Amino acid sequence: MQIDIGIDPNERQQIAKGLSRVLADTYTLYLQTHNFHWNVTGPMFPSLHAMFETQYNELALAVDLIAERIRALGFAAPGTYGQFTQLSTIREVEGVPKSQEMTRLLVHGHETVARTAREVYRAAESSRDQPTCDLLAQRMQVHEKTAWMLRSLLE
Repeated sequence: MQIDIGIDPNERQQIAKGLSRVLADTYTLYLQTHNFHWNVTGPMFPSLHAMFETQYNELALAVDLIAERIRALGFAAPGTYGQFTQLSTIREVEGVPKSQEMTRLLVHGHETVARTAREVYRAAESSRDQPTCDLLAQRMQVHEKTAWMLRSLLE
C-alpha cells in the first residue's frame, strides 16, 4: 500500500537514508559502550561501570525508536553488522583501552552521533517532517549532555 503522509517519496527516502546513518552510529556506540562496561578496570571502575551501563541501556532503547521511524517512512531499517559498518562513521576499537581512553572514545562517539543527527535534522526540517525532527532533537540533546558528562571526567 502506498504511503501518503504529506512528505514527497524522494524526500522520505533521503530522510530514511540519513536516519539509517544515525541508527548505525547509535548502534555502533551502543556496542562500544557495552564493551567498555564489561571491560573497564582501574580506580574509577565502580562509577564508570555503572555510568556505561546507564548509557548503553539508553542507547538500546534509542536504536528501536530510530529504526521504527525509518519503517514509518516506508523503508527497511539496516540491521546487520555489515550494514552498520558501512553506514557508521564511528569505527570499531581494537583491544581493550584504559579507562581514560574509553571515556575519550565515548565522548567522540556521542559527539559524532550528535553531528550526524544534526545533519539529518536539516533534511527532515526542510521536508516539514516534524516527527523525525522531534526524534533527532531528543537524540542530539541526549548525546550532547552525555558527551559533556564524559568530557568532565577527563579534566
